[in-house]
Order: sequence, then structure tokens, then C-alpha cells
Amino acid sequence: MAMTGNNSGVRNFKIVLLGEGCVGKTSLVLRYVDDKFNNNHISTVQAAFLNKKLNIDGKRVNLAIWDTAGQEQFHALGPIYYRSSNGAILVYDITDQDSFQKVKSWVKELRKMLGADICLIIAGNKIDLEKDRNVTLEDAEEYACKVGAIHCQTSAKQNIGVEDMFMSLTTKMLDISDEKENQKSSPLSRQNSQRRNVIVVDDEITPPSKSCCGS
Repeated sequence: MAMTGNNSGVRNFKIVLLGEGCVGKTSLVLRYVDDKFNNNHISTVQAAFLNKKLNIDGKRVNLAIWDTAGQEQFHALGPIYYRSSNGAILVYDITDQDSFQKVKSWVKELRKMLGADICLIIAGNKIDLEKDRNVTLEDAEEYACKVGAIHCQTSAKQNIGVEDMFMSLTTKMLDISDEKENQKSSPLSRQNSQRRNVIVVDDEITPPSKSCCGS
């Protein structure tokens, strides 16, 4: 992933928000970055970029957050914004079943293009409209678990779950970044560990004269 650099001790992560138009992607980002909410929503055209700086357990983190347009005519532009992303927040409106189905399409696309490296959050937004819910929590959580994503419930309007959602994603991205750094710093220990494992298996199963490497 392109944005995991550790220049000057700062961890840089790229996050993209995807989902249908009017599910509240922009409202979630503005609530998180600026703690603002605007009822007079204007649909995002193409994409908007926001930045958030954090300090988590002494680690400095910079989040580059891309808020994309949800209208179908902009779907083809998706790869421009989600490539090189470390994390994605896939937003649906809990009152709109079609928006949840659209999230499933985005998950398939992201997994196909970026594999398992990208951290996924599936966010059921507008829980302030619980009485009009059309996507059950059970269905959403079951699907998120199936695709290896974290499911969150949010209300940008009432500021519910927004901070926790971004923190969950950032923590997961940090964990993956740390794991990759550890792997880079100790290649010899990994090779020795693999070699020891091969020796044990060879001693137990394969006669020395027929020992072979690296299959």
C-alpha cells in the first residue's frame, strides 16, 4: 500500500469512503474531521479530500480521507480514488436495502483489485432513523463477518459511533503496518524458523538421502 510510509515517525494512511449517493458519506467525514453536521446536504461531485492528524499510544498518524461521489455515473472513477488505499469505509443507509446491496458490490470490487491488504469497515448510517430500518443488524453483521470486515452503526446527525468507527479502522491499519514492519526487520529469523521447521519434518518423515528443498 502506498500510504504506509513512516517518514519522520509519522504513519500515513489513505482511507476511501464508498457507497450510494445520499447515504451520508460526506456527513460522516465532516462530523469526524470538523465535528459539523449540515442538514442541507449537497451531493458530492466526484471526490473531496480531508485530512486528520492523530496521536495513538505515542504514534503519530496522518489520515488522508477521500470522500467519493455515490452517483452511478461516477462509479467508473472509483479505482482512481481507492487504489493505494489502506482502508475503506463502505457506507449504507439502514433505511435503504438497495444501498446495502451496493456495499456488497464495492466489497467484491475492492477485494478483487486490492486483495486482503485493505482494511474494510461496513457502516450502517442513519441509526437515528431506526423506526424506518430496512436492513437488519443481524444481516449486516453476518455479511461483514463473512467478508472479513468490521461492522459499525453510526449517525452523523447525532454523532453516534463516528469516532469509534474511524478509531477501529485506524487501529487495524496500524496493526497491519506494525506487522509488515516486523516482517521487514527480521527476514533472517523467519528464514531460520522456516528452515528449522523443514528439518523437523525431514527428520520425522523423509529419509535424509531423499531430502529436498522448498516445495
